[in-house]
Amino acid sequence: MKNLLQFLTRYSNFLIFLILEVVAFILITTTNHYQQSATWSAANKIVASIQHLATNITDYFSLREENVRLAEENAYLKTQMMLMNNASESVVERDSQYIYSHLDWEYIPAKVIGLTTHKQHNYLTINKGSYDGIVEDMGVVNQDGVVGIVSAVSERYALVVPLIHTEMNLSCRIQTNNYIGRTHWLGTNSTQLQLEDISRHVTVNKGDTIITSGLTPVFPSGILVGVVEQTNLTNSDNYHHITLQIAADYRKLSYVQVIHNRATHNIEYQTNQSLWSGLEK
Repeated sequence: MKNLLQFLTRYSNFLIFLILEVVAFILITTTNHYQQSATWSAANKIVASIQHLATNITDYFSLREENVRLAEENAYLKTQMMLMNNASESVVERDSQYIYSHLDWEYIPAKVIGLTTHKQHNYLTINKGSYDGIVEDMGVVNQDGVVGIVSAVSERYALVVPLIHTEMNLSCRIQTNNYIGRTHWLGTNSTQLQLEDISRHVTVNKGDTIITSGLTPVFPSGILVGVVEQTNLTNSDNYHHITLQIAADYRKLSYVQVIHNRATHNIEYQTNQSLWSGLEK
């Protein structure tokens, strides 16, 4: 109490001045319309700036939830598009094989939580597993195109073999002429694939679009794999030497969708313990 009285005594003149200034300010702003309007305008700008800053901060910290929501929405929309296509499509037979365009497909959103791109045998890990309906041999895509195929599953996580894996082969076709080939990764450039088994009589041009063939139940037909970047053919070659630019950018991979083929994946899956234990070493 004594200290408070000493403080008030020492700064009494300043405190009286401050009180009088506040009273004068209140009188001016309450009795003059112009000053009142100017004061409210300035106050509103300050409040609006504070609210804008608070909103930006809130939006920044909610980006994670927003990304998850968008991933789930994209998966839902892709599923609905497939259901609409399935209603109008029928089984197409080609060379004694069936195009699996008539099957029911469902897209399950997932987040990439681990990824390698510099090895011969690259893998990526997603945060969905058998608990979420993921089983072995499900296709994985993102908004750009094919990513890979699920190879091993635990209860909460799944391991995916990407296109940039030297033992990964994917059936695909040239969109312009429907000729079937397969992709192969040479183990060097994580942005390029080789398209093999395309006969020399087939016309292949730089910029041609390469899509999934639909000859397996892993991927529906028509998903983008890549674009022809270079093609070479000598007089002694029976097949084209074709280099593709991969559609999916593995360096920026964040969210993916796992493709559930209801006609082939309605089975129980036993976790591949040997593969998981081998990777953990």
